[in-house]
Amino acid sequence: MSEQARLGRDVFLALAAIGWADGDLDPEEADAIVRTATEEGLELDAIAEIEAATKTKVELGDIARGAMTKQDRLFVYAVASWMTRLDGVVSDAETAALLRLGEALKVPPAPRAHADAIAQEVASMEQGDRPARYDLRKLRDLIHERLLLAQQARAEQRAAADAAPSADAKADPAPDAG
Repeated sequence: MSEQARLGRDVFLALAAIGWADGDLDPEEADAIVRTATEEGLELDAIAEIEAATKTKVELGDIARGAMTKQDRLFVYAVASWMTRLDGVVSDAETAALLRLGEALKVPPAPRAHADAIAQEVASMEQGDRPARYDLRKLRDLIHERLLLAQQARAEQRAAADAAPSADAKADPAPDAG
């Protein structure tokens, strides 16, 4: 795994909020959230707060995205997208909550679609898509890798655009004075 910053408590509180979107946070979803926070090495106080958020409803409006990186926000969206499919039925409430989450996290539609596709890719790698088997670390790593690739591609495009002669440079050169 590549070296990445540790996910913060706000990431896990956001995951709990999306889990509660349909009014009921599945115990397996709650376990996956708390397990991943523990694996991330968060302080016990933060883990206790996250565990409490899996037992008492958290609203999407309670999400503090200020401490989240772009990668964190994509990860939260991807996990939320995956979580909405766990029971095999994506309710209107879950769809609406996912839309609100994307807006609250300031994730534009195209990156949302990419995050969703990565979440489904990881789910298809597993024997099943239940939280006990779903590889949240793999999801995070893939998002990290794809984000780096996208950044590299944009940098290469900018470099190519900067290196290309401008339209003005292609125009007729100044007439000879002599």
